[in-house]
Amino acid sequence: MIYRNISLKPYNTFGLDYKADCLVSLKTEEEAIVFFRDRQSCGEPLLIMGEGSNLLFISDFRGTVLHSAIEEINPEENDESGVILSVGAGVKWDHFVEWCVKKGYYGVENLSLIPGLVGAAPVQNIGAYGVEVKDTITRVRALDISDGSVREFSNGECLFSYRNSIFKKDLRNKFFITKVYFKLGIIPSFNLRYDLLEEEVNKAGAISLRNVRQAVINIRKRKLPDPKVYGNAGSFFKNPVLSIPEAEKIIAKYPQIPHYPDDSGGIKLAAGWLIDRCGWKGKRIGNAGVHEMQALVLVNFGNATGKEIYDLSEKIRESVLEKYGIALEREVEIIGST
Repeated sequence: MIYRNISLKPYNTFGLDYKADCLVSLKTEEEAIVFFRDRQSCGEPLLIMGEGSNLLFISDFRGTVLHSAIEEINPEENDESGVILSVGAGVKWDHFVEWCVKKGYYGVENLSLIPGLVGAAPVQNIGAYGVEVKDTITRVRALDISDGSVREFSNGECLFSYRNSIFKKDLRNKFFITKVYFKLGIIPSFNLRYDLLEEEVNKAGAISLRNVRQAVINIRKRKLPDPKVYGNAGSFFKNPVLSIPEAEKIIAKYPQIPHYPDDSGGIKLAAGWLIDRCGWKGKRIGNAGVHEMQALVLVNFGNATGKEIYDLSEKIRESVLEKYGIALEREVEIIGST
């Protein structure tokens, strides 16, 4: 389906009413292949987008938005250790998590209530409460948008790292993901290393897939605003990862700062803590602001422009750099011209 001069308000969780010259919704892999082989009807540049839960538009998009509507979940293989599922890129992420919990498949329950579509999960390498999606993905199936040819990327070829992948950088907007393959466990196994999560699960009684999912949902609802009420994209900034010597200097000066070992060998610091200590938590400038419960979340209070939110993020970055000497990196991708 091809739409012209379409509002992107329903396609981004900040609820910003910018327009795209063209939006193409692709319902099957076969339909996508045909489109990429002969797409003269839509102009460039191309922007691959799911639910827009990690994007900030700051102007109209003068090009074509590609949106996956491939919605299917299929068991592919299973053995005594687990099951491999192929999941369409257009499936809502939390619908997939709920489906897995009901089926008794372990591995993604800690990622409950994360907004977005399955196809965006490997791009961003989404993560929460000690789990990253890369730990469950076996391969990603995608189409080369230059000619519609099919390619499958192994887990290693995806070059996963903290909130990053080959699809976000080197191959950004070059491959259209159609399916993601996950390997999930069928033997009970839980990751409750975050104290707050374990405490919340214990309130429900026995440790189970359903209770872990509900605990994550409860925590997220307490900490994060509902995009349907206040537009937001979840965490706006990444937690900075510093080398051990750099981090030790910061920790020595500010021993109360939350910090964790990172898989890269460095130390991850809490960006929310840094932003909060710079006085931004709960602060509002015009129609944009910082959420009162979570300093990592920037909010559209109803009539903010993308530029207002972007300018607020710049002020936050400047203050953290000035006070702590740490350059925060945005987790949210900026679309448009400043």
